[in-house]
Amino acid sequence: MSASAKLPPFDAADPLGIDDLLDPEDLAIRDTVRGWAADRVLPYVADWYEKGELPRIRELARELGALGALGMSLTGYGCAGATAVQYGLACLELEAADSGIRSLVSVQGSLAMYAIHRFGSEEQKREWLPRMAAGEVIGCFGLTEPDHGSDPASMRTHAKRDGADWVLNGRKMWITNGSVAGVAVVWAATEEGIRGFVVPTDTPGFSAPEIKHKWSLRASVTSELVLDDVRLPASAVLPEVVGLRGPLSCLSHARYGIVWGAMGAARSSFEAAVEYAKTREQFGRPIGGFQLTQAKLADMAVELHKGILLAHHLGRRMDAGRLRPEQVSFGKLNNVREAIGICRTARTILGANGISLEYPVMRHATNLESVLTYEGTVEMHQLVLGKALTGIDAFR
Repeated sequence: MSASAKLPPFDAADPLGIDDLLDPEDLAIRDTVRGWAADRVLPYVADWYEKGELPRIRELARELGALGALGMSLTGYGCAGATAVQYGLACLELEAADSGIRSLVSVQGSLAMYAIHRFGSEEQKREWLPRMAAGEVIGCFGLTEPDHGSDPASMRTHAKRDGADWVLNGRKMWITNGSVAGVAVVWAATEEGIRGFVVPTDTPGFSAPEIKHKWSLRASVTSELVLDDVRLPASAVLPEVVGLRGPLSCLSHARYGIVWGAMGAARSSFEAAVEYAKTREQFGRPIGGFQLTQAKLADMAVELHKGILLAHHLGRRMDAGRLRPEQVSFGKLNNVREAIGICRTARTILGANGISLEYPVMRHATNLESVLTYEGTVEMHQLVLGKALTGIDAFR
């Protein structure tokens, strides 16, 4: 660059110039989702969170379907066929509103729809995916059990053949969307290995009581799945996968969305802290003018934008077909952990106001405590990376 060339102005909202890596379609999708969240979620989410409910979930799902946000990176069957980066940008904007909204989209698209899209029969795809992409049918994903979270290979839910049918029995726990779902993808142990089943939720023997008394992800529907002699036809099984490879590949896809989403919660808390620091006065001046506060803001900005840059890098690798599960673990481990740190630091800047639902900080912080452990705990992602680095499996 010549000495006479003029540098662009510093953008406090994008200090690394990451937007320069995005094309006009990327920016349009991001701005569309951001605008929807600002109009349809942000005015109400504090009240939903306080009451522990998501009262318009079916309406919101249809609106998200109209935006193309459900199964966004899948192709065909009414899905948008967006890039991984575009899907990531949507996750960031949704979680900047609330983790519960991003969870609704992630479970629908990256777990339930992804499982059917990748491992389902053509009949299953045609029956379910167009309606799920439109938000007309909400899906859930049944893997975690009351006694088996990080160790899904030990699941107790089982499916046995009975003539041409399958009969499922078991319990699943902490299932997002469960009580409002029209279809559940349920993983069960069989004589031939773990199999996935597409279960219409009106099947006799299936129930999904909602889990109450949560102090995190309160603006989200979380349920138990109960399967008591649920009889399914042979056509209900996902035909293209046997074993843990099926559910784990779905989880990897969902974890990728979390890499972006966590940075949305962090950004929202950081922005609240910056605005508060510029207007809150103590000792005769805004607290943003004190060195200790500026040091906090600088450190938060560094981790926030490093995390966004990491998410963007992983998204480009996914679009190129080069993203490995270990790299997704890298992103999930770093970005959720740093997002929680940003929220906690933001809370200190806001002082007592930081615990009020008038500001988003404490809501994001408590939500991220769930995000930290779902789709793989910190310890599991550390062990994934430890094995990749040493070649030694420390899981068992």
